[in-house]
Amino acid sequence: MQKVAIIGAGNVGSLAAMRIIEEGIADVVLVDVVKGIASGKSLDLEDARSTVKHNSKIFGTENIDDIKGSDLVVITAGLARKPGMTREELLLKNGTILEEISLKIKQLCPKTLVIVVTNPLDLMTYLVMKVTGFVRERVFGMGPSLDASRFSNLISQELNVPACEIEALVIGAHGETMVPLGRFSYVGGVSLDKMLPKEKIAQLYELTVKRGAQIVNLLGSGSAYFAPSASLSNLVKIIFKDEKKNIGICTYLNDEYGLSDICIGVPARLGKNGIEKIIELELSKEELSSLHKSADSIKEQIRVLKESFKI
Repeated sequence: MQKVAIIGAGNVGSLAAMRIIEEGIADVVLVDVVKGIASGKSLDLEDARSTVKHNSKIFGTENIDDIKGSDLVVITAGLARKPGMTREELLLKNGTILEEISLKIKQLCPKTLVIVVTNPLDLMTYLVMKVTGFVRERVFGMGPSLDASRFSNLISQELNVPACEIEALVIGAHGETMVPLGRFSYVGGVSLDKMLPKEKIAQLYELTVKRGAQIVNLLGSGSAYFAPSASLSNLVKIIFKDEKKNIGICTYLNDEYGLSDICIGVPARLGKNGIEKIIELELSKEELSSLHKSADSIKEQIRVLKESFKI
C-alpha cells in the first residue's frame, strides 16, 4: 500500500484522511503540531474500519519526521481565513509555517509528490516549490479543482441536471480573481455557453467566485472543509491509480499562456508521476485577458514572498 502524509489535522486534513483510507487509496500518516489532535483523530478513524469495511492504516503523530518515505505529501497546515480576511492577508503567517515544512519535506522525502492546500494557495504552492527545489511536475496546488466543483454544483442547480453529468472548468488564482470558463464547461457533453444566456452564466460566475467567502461568513469561524477534502482525496486517487486525467490544478508556468515564474490554476494531466502535461487551451482574447489580470494579483504578492523568504 502506498503512503500519504497529511500535514495538518484540521477539518480538511482529517476529512481527507478519512476519505483516502475508506476508499482504500493509500495508508495515511496524519501530522499536527497540536498535541494529541492527530493521534486522537487517527484512533477514531481506525475504530471505524470494521464498520465501513476497509483495512487501510492511519497513524497520527506530532513528529514531522514520521513523514519519511511518503509517496505523496499533502500540506493543509496553516491558519484558516476568518470572516472579512482575504487569502492574501494570510501570506506571511502561513508562509513562515510552510517554509519550515518544505525544508523538512526536502530532507525526509526527496522523491515525493507534494499537493498544497494551504491558503493563499497559489502563493503557498510557489513558496513550497522554490523552498523544496522540486521540479514543477512534483509540486502543485489543489485550488482550481475545488473551484470547478463549486461551479459544477451551481450549474447543476440552475439547470436541474445531476452534478455528475457536469464537467466544469475554472482557471486563474484561487481567490476573488478566478476565471470560470463556461465555454470549456460541459453539461452532458454540451458547452455551457450553448445552454444558458451570457447574463445567466455571468451570475453563475459571480456566485462561484464568492462561494468560499460565503461559506466563511456563514460558519463564522473557519472555512469550508467537506468539498475541499473531497477535491483533495480525488487528486490523490487520480495520482495513485495513474488515471491520467485532465483536471484543474495550481501549477508553475514557464511561458504557457504567456505567463512565467508564477503558480496559477490551469488544466493539466495528472498521473502517477504528478503533472504529465500542462493543457494549453485556445482562449479567446477576453478569456486570456482575464487570466492575465488574475495573474497580476499573484505577481504582486510573489515579490513580497521573494523579499520575505529569500527565494
